[in-house]
Amino acid sequence: MSDGSLTIKRPITVRAVVTPTWKEEAEREISNSIAGIDQQLGQLEQEGQQVVEEVRRQSANPLDPRVQDQVAQIQQQVAAKRAELEEQKRTFLQQQSQVRELEMDQIVEQGQLESTCELKVGDNLVEKMQVAIVVRDGVVEAIEGA
Repeated sequence: MSDGSLTIKRPITVRAVVTPTWKEEAEREISNSIAGIDQQLGQLEQEGQQVVEEVRRQSANPLDPRVQDQVAQIQQQVAAKRAELEEQKRTFLQQQSQVRELEMDQIVEQGQLESTCELKVGDNLVEKMQVAIVVRDGVVEAIEGA
């Protein structure tokens, strides 16, 4: 650091230009995520039912209050996980709706990358940190603020 410079990490915003290809890809990813959640929901219900049946089968008296409490706990855990998965699904359905409403050539934030840059005495830190890349169908179209 004797030369008065420092290498720092900085976030880079990735912005995508909405194109038919981008929309198609985004909708496919979201649809796959929704299908995955539906599969997890089905599996959760099936596994929950199997665990409840196993608890009842292994007990001498399935109507024993302790067995009933254990079954209720299992059902509560399944319900909590189901609610969590359904919330994720609602979020994806919302995203899917938003993607469908996007106009062609609109620019949307797609994520972030990280890079390093040299920082020297006298540099404007805010400017150094505000970098974005604009891509169209995966091809870099512009680098802003570099």
